[in-house]
Amino acid sequence: MIRFCFRSVALAFLIGTVLPVTLHAQKTINVATSAAPFLRISPDARAGGMGEIGIATKADANAPFYNLSKVVFADAPDGVAVSYTPWLREISNKIYLATVSGYHKLDDNQAISGALRYFSLGNIQFADASGNPLGSSKPREFSLEGGYARKLGNRLSLALAARYVYSKLASGNANNSGVIYKAGNAFGVDISMTYNAMNEEGKGFTTGATITNLGSRVNYSNNSAAKDYLPSNFGVGVAYHLPVQEGHKFSFGMDLNKMLTPVIPDDSAGIASYYDYSVVKSWFKSFSSANGGFKSFQVSLGCEYSYKDQFFLRTGYFYEDKYHGDRNYLTTGVGYRYGSAMINIAYIVPSGNGATRSPLSNTLRFGAIVDLPWK
Repeated sequence: MIRFCFRSVALAFLIGTVLPVTLHAQKTINVATSAAPFLRISPDARAGGMGEIGIATKADANAPFYNLSKVVFADAPDGVAVSYTPWLREISNKIYLATVSGYHKLDDNQAISGALRYFSLGNIQFADASGNPLGSSKPREFSLEGGYARKLGNRLSLALAARYVYSKLASGNANNSGVIYKAGNAFGVDISMTYNAMNEEGKGFTTGATITNLGSRVNYSNNSAAKDYLPSNFGVGVAYHLPVQEGHKFSFGMDLNKMLTPVIPDDSAGIASYYDYSVVKSWFKSFSSANGGFKSFQVSLGCEYSYKDQFFLRTGYFYEDKYHGDRNYLTTGVGYRYGSAMINIAYIVPSGNGATRSPLSNTLRFGAIVDLPWK
């Protein structure tokens, strides 16, 4: 079991977005938090091996998690994918994310998709600031989503997806404060686009842009004024695909992501204003200087080498400003294709030492993709 106070569930523990942060003298730590932060975890082992890029990479059945619009450019008419990610194993061996996703092309110009994410935090023992036990809980979260993508010409595509989110962190009077905790529910949408400039030989650029998790706020308690925002995100990506000789191919990519959720102020008046923001106002507030502005963008760089479209080697780097999360790590990955099935494994290389060691160190992701019909 893990012992900590309830507030740390939402602010620190769930996905490691703020756990790597260390204090820096005379600087403000501007880490944005949100409801259902599991939606920010990159589940796909292929993307995980390339620094978590996925907006403009080659389309497969994991496209709904990154950029649904690119799925109309997939080679196969249908595809399914599954993944399993043990999460924060530096802290607990009970946390994991499991996903399943798929798509079906209606014709050459349009496709539909579906996906499910399930996030488990094991069993958590709650405690107050003095360490006194306050009961336990088994936090669980999931999202169920579906979408539609369509080509607008030979190179451009757009997509729209809808998502239902269920997030249960605790229930009942978990901290003896009189606040009754409950499961949160929300609905969100994704809007995405892709421009595919590759030629028939598979050489050229692909670009994409996404706005994800635009939706309702989440209430975890009987306090109707304290509703949290979904982890809305704006992302852009570019990739270049380069066949160098028969059987050998390289792909290079970069994603930029900006969380569209403002930082919670550290004063009572600011906190009151924070919870009074409309959802739309919160998106624009996230770009203010108080929220880090453009310094709060996350940068992902990745590279993939493939041989005969059967053996794959990958590497990448994920960067986040030290005052806005401080997640910085190197990733590696491998893949093997047999027929229409591909197995992928990704690994986050350990970083930091002692108190500065990243809780994401040694994270493994496992995934399988099957293109249909089987060849």
